[in-house]
Amino acid sequence: MPSYIVRCGTMRTLHLMQARAEYQRGMRVIARTPRGLEAGEVLSLADERVQQQMDNPPSGTIQREITEQDDNELAHIAAKTVEEADRCFEIIRELGLPMDLVDIERLFGGERMVVYYLSENRVDFRELVKRLAHEFQTRVEMRQIGVRDEAKLLADYGDCGKPVCCNTHLMKMPPVSMKMAKLQKATLDPNKISGRCGRLKCCLRYEYDIYEENRKSLPRIGVDIVTSNGRGRVLSQELLSRQLLVQMEDNRRVMVHADEVLSVIKRKQSPRKEQRSTPDKT
Repeated sequence: MPSYIVRCGTMRTLHLMQARAEYQRGMRVIARTPRGLEAGEVLSLADERVQQQMDNPPSGTIQREITEQDDNELAHIAAKTVEEADRCFEIIRELGLPMDLVDIERLFGGERMVVYYLSENRVDFRELVKRLAHEFQTRVEMRQIGVRDEAKLLADYGDCGKPVCCNTHLMKMPPVSMKMAKLQKATLDPNKISGRCGRLKCCLRYEYDIYEENRKSLPRIGVDIVTSNGRGRVLSQELLSRQLLVQMEDNRRVMVHADEVLSVIKRKQSPRKEQRSTPDKT
């Protein structure tokens, strides 16, 4: 029985799914997930190499390829969800709940409705769930998300002109820090290195490991090195190209590739002179 990687749901979760038939990349399918029946897209065959790259993905089974009738039902659900979102917003406002409605997701099988919301504080949404379940006659699941998840739900394109990573290929959103931006010599202007979510761009994480590896393997700034053209002092590092800006003994500044370094001269540190007070002899 073949296995496939299938992307399902508003949050575009990747599932490892079994199937009784063969499917091709890009096929739209109806699948059973731990949440119920959902529409999904086949991404690839789940061979051993692919499975090793995934960290305990949710499982499921592909039921069938999407039919014309399924497409009509999905269009009906999408149109109905807009009305339900408006009604949910009205109830939240009536109850005065300190939360921002982000999106509503209706599963294809009708087993549940998932309400995605933002809130800085704990929210007592028991009355909200009760009223929504009564009006829409389905199980209601409340899911609090962060601003990065909000971008995953609502954002379209990034500054690069391509669809945002969190809404396409990222399975998990990795932690990103200013240290990564500094190491890659990216601009430190928050407006230029922040994504649609307002946080640091996920792509700052992609090449960080290579930069860090090269930083550790290259001679440090300030040390003296010996090349075939003589001795010089390292002024700066070009991490991605593995090159060094070196000031030679005749004060020329040249770019030297790491492979051209014959040896690194470590400076000897002078030992500290400990000042000890000598007691007066009487």
